[in-house]
Amino acid sequence: MIFMRANLTSFQPRLRTRGVLSGLALGAVLLAGPLLAQADDFFEPGPTAGERSSERATQGRVLDEPHNPMRFAPEETNTIPVDAERVDLPQVFDDLGEVATEWYMHVITLANPFFEGRVPESRGMEIASEYVEFYFKQYGLDPAFLDPEGPSLSALVEQGEVDANGSMHEMLVSYRQPFTFRSGGARVRAQVNRADLGLEHEIFEERTDYAVLGVSGNGQVSAPVSFAGYAITDGPDGYSSFDEDTDLTGRIVIMLRYEPLDEEGRSRWADRRFSEHAALAPKFRALSQRGAAGIIMVNPPNAFEGASGLESMGRSSQFGPRLEIPVMQMRPEAVDRLLAHIDEEGRDLADLQQAADWGELRTVHFGDEPLTMAVEIARSGARTNIAAENVGGVLPGRGELADEWIVIGAHYDHVGYGEFGTAPRYRGQLHPGADDNASGTAGLIILARTLSAYYEQSDADDLRSIMFLAFDAEESGLNGSRHFVDNPSIPLERISAMINMDMIGRLRDQQISIMGVNTADGLESILREHVEQSGLTASTSPGTSGRSDDASFVRAEIPAVHFFTGLHPDYHTPRDVGHTVNPAGARDILRLVHHVAIDLASRSEKLSYSEPGRTRTPDRGYAPVRLGITPAMGEPVDGVAIEGTAVDSNAERAGMQGGDIIVGWNDYIVTGMQDLVTRLRDHQPGDTVNIIVLRDDERVTLEVTFREE
Repeated sequence: MIFMRANLTSFQPRLRTRGVLSGLALGAVLLAGPLLAQADDFFEPGPTAGERSSERATQGRVLDEPHNPMRFAPEETNTIPVDAERVDLPQVFDDLGEVATEWYMHVITLANPFFEGRVPESRGMEIASEYVEFYFKQYGLDPAFLDPEGPSLSALVEQGEVDANGSMHEMLVSYRQPFTFRSGGARVRAQVNRADLGLEHEIFEERTDYAVLGVSGNGQVSAPVSFAGYAITDGPDGYSSFDEDTDLTGRIVIMLRYEPLDEEGRSRWADRRFSEHAALAPKFRALSQRGAAGIIMVNPPNAFEGASGLESMGRSSQFGPRLEIPVMQMRPEAVDRLLAHIDEEGRDLADLQQAADWGELRTVHFGDEPLTMAVEIARSGARTNIAAENVGGVLPGRGELADEWIVIGAHYDHVGYGEFGTAPRYRGQLHPGADDNASGTAGLIILARTLSAYYEQSDADDLRSIMFLAFDAEESGLNGSRHFVDNPSIPLERISAMINMDMIGRLRDQQISIMGVNTADGLESILREHVEQSGLTASTSPGTSGRSDDASFVRAEIPAVHFFTGLHPDYHTPRDVGHTVNPAGARDILRLVHHVAIDLASRSEKLSYSEPGRTRTPDRGYAPVRLGITPAMGEPVDGVAIEGTAVDSNAERAGMQGGDIIVGWNDYIVTGMQDLVTRLRDHQPGDTVNIIVLRDDERVTLEVTFREE
């Protein structure tokens, strides 16, 4: 029997259509339907669902307790299994109603593999931009941007071609805003001109058996081989891979990646993934300090959350400072072939790893048969810019408020095939990005439809213009929204508020997070009024999380709120697929956002920005000072990878950027979060430190002065 999932309060189907009903086919059916006469009618469920929903309380509420949005992950407690073979699919969509069904169609379509995970510069992303633009035009939106080939807004004002206090509508001629950004990864070109690895009777093949790592130096060495376990100097409970007198002078050393593992391949020292002891830079340093002439890294073959395959030069250049000796990675199978020649006891890698896992062996020398390593790398300073483009449409206002603006935004990019922003075991796999953020993009399209209908039907004399923006390159550092704020098509001072929808597809138990409620005087009261009529339970936080596009607007002192249904285990994995989202929940959220947008667009007074109260960020621990970074997710690098910086934080003021990797603090090496927290605890407000970051494979020193909090 095949089972599906159903919500006791609003049915949430997991569609398995056997190729009969695709997202695109469903879209064709929906587009054939008439535009509803009343905009609010969009949000009504079908009659059967309406009967069910009337049996439960619809009163919403705002929780007045402390809330950390980055830990917001409600549990689903009201689902039951149903027999998929007996589901009446037409009745399901009829019950969901028009908004939920159309929203679901957009999510299924945008998360289709045809869109290639919507990563910038992919063909899939190009199609996604065409898709969004099509619907903006379909619902009558005007272009949102200046001529991409023409001068900027500031230049037009300086030239006197635009009145800074006049109307901008006639100047907006494009639905696209192209831009370029630098990837957060290493962009210094490194070409391996020569790589050799072999014994007298066994030659290994580059990219088949081994790869040169980006931290490698140039050189050739023929030397006997040693095994240093995990190359950890000082682990928990006295664990060490070395004796006090371990000497590796003139030897090539094999070392295991990560840290001791249990029988299931999980870390013995960390509840999730790995601890700071897995960082590679201290391991390389420990081997170099003991005289190693070359280093060979190997992945433990049974590591549950570890990487598989050979690393690229670009990624492995982030493993730490560049060394003066050859550094390679070998496949476990190739290491077994090597050991068969040099270990007189006949052990394979699994035997040695098991002993290292239990702390039963330290460094092992394998005799005198020499292994030859040779590396020659040519490096150049060329950097790569990535092309991207925001997509935007305008719903013109009218009357005295027509030249003031509300911005409604959502990023439409994702992480493609997992080359960044995901755990190493998922690299090379398609990441559909249904919740993150096809859900918000679909919501943007729906609101373009419902608000256009409302504006056409409304008899209000004065309404603000609404700009709908689909941001590109959010996942690589809020690049699209940052570009718009830095290169606006309308005067920023005329924007009353920005509404951001990022991950609105997994509503559970009617619980939603709303961030930024204190970024304008009176905004919290406005939101509370609408939440209390929504049937939703909202947890709120005063400011932005710094991890989504609302942060770019808050940085420019524009009030901004972020609607968010919370984290889940499928975040940034190949499992974030279309059938896991909650269409009925999205309908309820979009109804709320629709009414909030109308309120903000029609009230006579423009919102006034206010500095929100600060939410403690992940880097602070209990230190007396804060840096203001959001650490990046994914495999630990040697250092602290930065996903983003908080608005007006010490990090942002010092020039830190998403994609930077903190590797040093004054004279200290930073290998992970524990090192960073330790350094923070050593300082007081007013102190100034030099923080070293890796940026595009270059070491950049930034001066940070800690302000009084």
